[in-house]
Amino acid sequence: MTRKQALDDPQIAATAWGRFRRIMAWMAAGGAACVGAALLFLYWWTGSLPIHMAIATTLGVWLTFMLGTGLMALVFLSSGTGHDEQVIDRAKDEVPLDD
Repeated sequence: MTRKQALDDPQIAATAWGRFRRIMAWMAAGGAACVGAALLFLYWWTGSLPIHMAIATTLGVWLTFMLGTGLMALVFLSSGTGHDEQVIDRAKDEVPLDD
């Protein structure tokens, strides 16, 4: 029988995904703070904002922030659960080490 590794083990998976969700929840709050800062800056710079500009700014800033956060959190998830060590580099024997 093979040994369960990384996210194959339910206990490790539950811990890792819980950590991922916790990171994403905190970063969603951080993204909301960035949206508030962006809207305040735009209001200070241009005065009253049209509703469409406020909606576009909110969506653009928050979704960009969350995309970057999500990708980095997945990197931490992969590294923290041992997925990175399980990768088999099939090309390592084909590439010469000395130049």
